[in-house]
Amino acid sequence: MKKIVLIAVLTLAAAFGANAQQYKVITSVESIVPNGLGRSRIINALEDKDYREFTSVQTEDDNTRNKSDRGEIRVKNFEETKLLNFYNIGGIRFQNIAANDAMITSMINDMVSNGWELAFVVSGVESEAGKGDGQGIFITRYIFRK
Repeated sequence: MKKIVLIAVLTLAAAFGANAQQYKVITSVESIVPNGLGRSRIINALEDKDYREFTSVQTEDDNTRNKSDRGEIRVKNFEETKLLNFYNIGGIRFQNIAANDAMITSMINDMVSNGWELAFVVSGVESEAGKGDGQGIFITRYIFRK
């Protein structure tokens, strides 16, 4: 009887361990600055951070601000893959968009071949806000799990 209980407990523990999921976020930043002056990259952090180390709890009794050191939050080990800007001196450059698609597809296929599943894709844009702004990025976060 003890052996049966032990085997059942070990089986349950293995089942729960097998269900644990891991996530990985990779970000692409594509410049939409006119005249091709921006920078476009795929960014992949190569080190882990524990958000709890940089989190404070605000309460009615204790509302002191979070004094985390920015230098400790920064990730210094990361991959940076060059992408092409959406614009060049002549305007929007469709070949650049196709090249970026090929690079991002390669990155996704590499992650999938390494056992990751593309779970979510989230994107946003900060575009030209009018005369003289000259700023703009298209950012996409690829969230993988395994």
